[in-house]
Amino acid sequence: MKSWCSHTPNPAPCEQFMSHGPYSSSQKRESEFHKMAIQIALERALHAQSHIRSLEDKFQNKLEKVAWEDCLVLYEITILQLNRTMDGSGRFTQDDIQTWLSAALTNLETCRTGFVELGVQKNMLSLLSNNVYELIVNALALNKLKPSSGQKYNSGLPNWVSGGDRNLLHSSPSDSQANIVVAQDGSGDFRTIKEAIKAASNRKESGRLVIYVKAGIYNENVEIGHSLKNIMLVGDGIGKSIVTSSKSVSQGYTTFRSATFGVMGDGFIAQGMTFRNTAGPSNEQAVALRSGSHNSVFYRCSFEGYQDTLYVYTQRQFYRECDIYGTVDFIFGNAAVVLQNCTIYPRRPLNEQNITITAHGRTSPDQNTGIVIHNCTIIASSELKKVQSSVKTYLGRPWKKYSRTVYLETFLDSLIDPSGWSRWIGHFALKNLYYGEYRNTGPGSSTSNRVKWHGYHALTDPSKASEFTVENFISGESWIPSTGVPFNPGL
Repeated sequence: MKSWCSHTPNPAPCEQFMSHGPYSSSQKRESEFHKMAIQIALERALHAQSHIRSLEDKFQNKLEKVAWEDCLVLYEITILQLNRTMDGSGRFTQDDIQTWLSAALTNLETCRTGFVELGVQKNMLSLLSNNVYELIVNALALNKLKPSSGQKYNSGLPNWVSGGDRNLLHSSPSDSQANIVVAQDGSGDFRTIKEAIKAASNRKESGRLVIYVKAGIYNENVEIGHSLKNIMLVGDGIGKSIVTSSKSVSQGYTTFRSATFGVMGDGFIAQGMTFRNTAGPSNEQAVALRSGSHNSVFYRCSFEGYQDTLYVYTQRQFYRECDIYGTVDFIFGNAAVVLQNCTIYPRRPLNEQNITITAHGRTSPDQNTGIVIHNCTIIASSELKKVQSSVKTYLGRPWKKYSRTVYLETFLDSLIDPSGWSRWIGHFALKNLYYGEYRNTGPGSSTSNRVKWHGYHALTDPSKASEFTVENFISGESWIPSTGVPFNPGL
């Protein structure tokens, strides 16, 4: 036992919880030890959840309550993901398990981050102290991802997209194809998206449910919880079906809770929608869309905001032919995500403020997460063009220690700073991050004056670049085809 624990990133809690009680005598093989590592993480997460729930009276002011409520939700999702990992032995791939463990770890990080963002006293954070984070890190290390055996595609789409979903995505939206119609003029089943989601939560079927959102501006905050799966939101097109709000951290919300549209239920698909946050460049973090939906797809959608526009929160995600607007860290999170054939529009920031397109949040080298931008176009928005020469624009910066972001075959216009990438603070993460560029084009694509960090890679080997394609990085063959969204599996 001690020998096995010594090979984990956190041997002390491993020994503490596995050398006593029923575990000390039940593990006869190393494979059993690996399973028990997840089991103990689950048990400690349940214990931590109960403890956090009991702290309600400790958190008195509004900001403390907001952060505490986030933690309750995030621990609940963590427990579900750990349970799923336990139940998935033999039925799911090692990549699936690593994805769920990665998401579980991110939830705990987000819980603590919420308190920090809202300036809650440090002694309050100590009340949340437990070993769950370290135990999940151990489980990740023990379940290291094995190389993919390759993927297959059907009509340019991964196989996880069903034939029915393909047909829906390849046709114009209509009342007849939808299960629920949302229309502000009263011609549908509901006038708001939130009402439609509430109705969807009462259904007993588990198959795809299509919500057609007719053209209009819907001023509301929408949350699709983890229990509501296989929702498809179809609008009339970018700039036509718009959901918008203006929550931000400066107004007393956590980044997680600031989202205009948040989705956690698996298998979410959106097409022809605009997700917008109008808090503006001076109101700090303000999310337009947050997705923690496993195998979620966004096709021909627009995401509009300033700081922290698109929160690719956790799990596997795919974006195709979308528009993303923002200023600071405006594509961020800790998902395993590929954005393909998208257009990214940096906007005019505050005076003397730099633009950073991405900020990836990987906290463990064993998380199978990263942001991949493939065959996209990065050009200045009309408002930025007027002042482009006075603003520095970077491809990204390392939000967390093992940040990983790769640009493949993407057009980089002249707004990109020759150094390419920005520091977070000091030398933080520069040795541990992974930043890559492969066969990009355009006046901002030259790598000759890029940063000289240990973790930066000007990729030339197509086999190395292929590790970050839809086919290999997000196992796209197993889930995208069923959505009907077109994609390129490789380079």
